Amino acid sequence: MTLAKPPAVAPETALPYRLALNFRAVKMTPAQFLQLCVDNGDLRMELTAERELIVMPPTGLITSSRNSDLNYQMVHWSRRDGTGVVFDSNGGYTLPNGAIRAPDASWLLRPRWESLTPAEQAGFAPICPDFVIELRSPSDSLAVVQAKMAEYIDNGARLGWLIDPQARRVYVYRPGQTVAMLDAPETVSGDPELPGFVLDLTEIW
Repeated sequence: MTLAKPPAVAPETALPYRLALNFRAVKMTPAQFLQLCVDNGDLRMELTAERELIVMPPTGLITSSRNSDLNYQMVHWSRRDGTGVVFDSNGGYTLPNGAIRAPDASWLLRPRWESLTPAEQAGFAPICPDFVIELRSPSDSLAVVQAKMAEYIDNGARLGWLIDPQARRVYVYRPGQTVAMLDAPETVSGDPELPGFVLDLTEIW
């Protein structure tokens, strides 16, 4: 008897999808949410402004490698520039609208970072980053990630990049401007918000 071969699966598409739970009846504080994340360290979680708890599995190795490259490039630039602080995908923010978000990479001007108390710096700080990057993974809905990017801008971010490796596109978000779509760029510049920062996308594609 010949067994049928299992269908081919594209890298990472077999990962479990995110789970959204209705938490409207639960009055969870940022400190309680932080403890929930600590108690479930194998999962990534966010809390939307509508009080939905979003549970996401760990990323696959391809996405993890891309995230590492994004953060490496940002840290390399930031150390030379000195005007801000870089955070990876584990860094959470409590946005003005009440959502608790953890972008794949983010940057905060140093004076704004230093204005936070030590307790706020140690938790999900009540602040919106100045710059955010979201890297779309194979299991992410494009519309959902686009809505998240718009949320960052509405809550105070000055620049945001949504990077979609599957389509080889970068969506550039700025307050009061139409979203710009770049097709298969080799680089994308952070000027003028991040002077001198140019992200090399050759390792992402």
